[in-house]
Amino acid sequence: MKENIGPQLALYPMPVAVIGAMDGEKPTWTLVAHVGIIGHDRVLVSLAAPHFINGIIKENKMLSINIVDEGILPQADYSGSVSGAKTDKSNLFGYEIGEAGTPMIQKSPLVMECTVVDEYDSPGFESFICTINNTYVEEQHLNEAGKINYHTLKPVLFEFPTYEYLKTGAVIGKCLSLKNGESI
Repeated sequence: MKENIGPQLALYPMPVAVIGAMDGEKPTWTLVAHVGIIGHDRVLVSLAAPHFINGIIKENKMLSINIVDEGILPQADYSGSVSGAKTDKSNLFGYEIGEAGTPMIQKSPLVMECTVVDEYDSPGFESFICTINNTYVEEQHLNEAGKINYHTLKPVLFEFPTYEYLKTGAVIGKCLSLKNGESI
């Protein structure tokens, strides 16, 4: 028997990302776990409305999505604990500017440069609907076919409401190949 626990957001864990945007000549960063796929050609980045970076994203219509692995987790965590309005976070990560003009964390294993094509507001949140301009992946995380290998990339996951970071686990089966009734 299942218990009704009310209208809970229960789609966690989610991959952790650091969003980057150019604040004039300097980058600014913030940690986010509300990044999602809304089609084969769109992603959504949802940020709490008071975030400093939101105004920059609205002005520039550009952002980067930097996937977090364990190697950059301490800096990523810090980027979400202080406001860019009060703290200069431009030197928090080594970075380079991508072809589309967004700041990209050098040590992030995967970075997507995005253009904001629409905005959606909900109570307390501003969500940016984006197209992906470029995706950069460290060569060690590409398979022989040039596709992303998540067995080696291992993005950090975030679980809410416990505010815990998790590791990805082992493969338990191939999608669309499990036979009905067979155990894994």
